[in-house]
Amino acid sequence: MKLEDIKDKLEKATVSVATVTSENKPHSIAIMYAKVNGGKIIITNNYMNSTIKNLESNPYVSLVFWEGESGWRIDGKVTYFDSGDWLDFVKSLPENDGEPARGALVIDIENVKELG
Repeated sequence: MKLEDIKDKLEKATVSVATVTSENKPHSIAIMYAKVNGGKIIITNNYMNSTIKNLESNPYVSLVFWEGESGWRIDGKVTYFDSGDWLDFVKSLPENDGEPARGALVIDIENVKELG
């Protein structure tokens, strides 16, 4: 399955973002908005303190979202940007109006799996 096949669904969904702490403990958050741009998933860091700390020691994430009875898991590697073009991109999104938009998580996709 390709990311482009589920782009519209992903961009409308609330998404679970899972990382791992430096002590190998799981950590999950829910985000309201993810964008697909150039074959990558872009997520804004508005309030992600623990998630950003986790990514410093392990840059891999797993995203899960559902639409009706169908779900998808997307695994990938994050590069974090707190300046430059990707930060400008997330700051320009209407969804971030009034939010701090402190950084951009840019996810290179390694696996997309349909769950049901």
